[in-house]
Amino acid sequence: METGIFTINNVWMMVCTALVFFMHLGFSFLEIGLTRQKNTINILFKNVFIICTGLVLYYIGGFNLMYPGEFNGFLGFAGFGLPIPENGLTPDYADGGYTYWTDFLFQGMFAATAATIVSGAVAERIKLGSFMLFTLIYVGLIYPIVGSWQWGGGFLSTLGGEDAGFYDFAGSTLVHSVGGWAALVAVYLLGPRIGKFSEEGTPKAIPGHNLPLAASGVLILWLGWFGFNGGSVLSADPATTSLVLTTTCLAAAAGGIGAFFLSTVLFKNYDLTMFLNGILGGLVGITAGADLMSPLEAIAIGIIAGAIIVLAVSAIDRLKLDDPVGAIAVHLVCGIWGTLAVGIFGDKAGWAQFGYQSVGVFSTAIFCSLTAFGILFLIKKTSGIRVSEKEELEGLDIHEHGMDAYADFRMNQH
Repeated sequence: METGIFTINNVWMMVCTALVFFMHLGFSFLEIGLTRQKNTINILFKNVFIICTGLVLYYIGGFNLMYPGEFNGFLGFAGFGLPIPENGLTPDYADGGYTYWTDFLFQGMFAATAATIVSGAVAERIKLGSFMLFTLIYVGLIYPIVGSWQWGGGFLSTLGGEDAGFYDFAGSTLVHSVGGWAALVAVYLLGPRIGKFSEEGTPKAIPGHNLPLAASGVLILWLGWFGFNGGSVLSADPATTSLVLTTTCLAAAAGGIGAFFLSTVLFKNYDLTMFLNGILGGLVGITAGADLMSPLEAIAIGIIAGAIIVLAVSAIDRLKLDDPVGAIAVHLVCGIWGTLAVGIFGDKAGWAQFGYQSVGVFSTAIFCSLTAFGILFLIKKTSGIRVSEKEELEGLDIHEHGMDAYADFRMNQH
């Protein structure tokens, strides 16, 4: 391979790495905007903690858990740290798409995203120390193990033979559903925020304090998805990269439109939060098959994802689960939809592929649900996972951080 092509590929991958890193600002803005101002610093602290510890944990062992080389298909480990291979900085590594260092950093950004998904779902009532402990275990062990099943050459990648198998281009299941299952379990064990449901069980809206920030967060996330999906081409190949960015953007736009129309019909108002989460649902939905879909198929996947958002948010409320930012609907439900859509639309569509996709969804669901439950249940029984009633009512910023996000005008929002 020409040195120039290798350099271009690697530079593109580094740009995509920066875009995925930028997504953490988008998640922070979205979570802050959709929750109350008295918990703003708490959310920011969690998101900064996730990216810092996620990268270090991925260096210590996560990368080599996810890419162990020859292993039994379920669990393998290539050792601690980053022992650079002999060809790690040459075009002989990864077909000339990037260097070993770029490989680690790009994948490390993905690792932290799984815990960020959980952060929004448990906002405003989880003990910070308990959340941090959960993050250390889940990002350090659970996420890379699931990733190894497919991206590390594990059993999901070889279902049905060498040329078949489960397919997840950029992580509808391996990133988003991994975080989504943990979010669902955490929300169940935590219980709803005070005032979320009436005595009769009727859900009540708890408005976020800054919708402009929430909208900014979604637009930043959309931009970041250029790196999330575009980088998953694993080179700067013009044909595939341009297709992936096109399908990604069309699915996002269609997701927003789908959620906007259905929520308007059902609720008789123009709900911005549904519109925003519809965009994210479309992005999550296309992530599994962004390189396989035509533009029209991407639009179909996005519209369905947008409609799923509206229905899933309502269903979660009916189940008396409290998810302040809609993370379960976006990342779990649309992650499942996007994964199954690979067997319905695109170049791999067919009953056999749909079966492989279902196996991937089911195995991830079982493993992530059981491990998340075990970790959180153990923490709950030892140190506890929920703050006191007083702390929740007065705000986590004051009680856990001793400061205000907006020091000039503290409003009492109970």
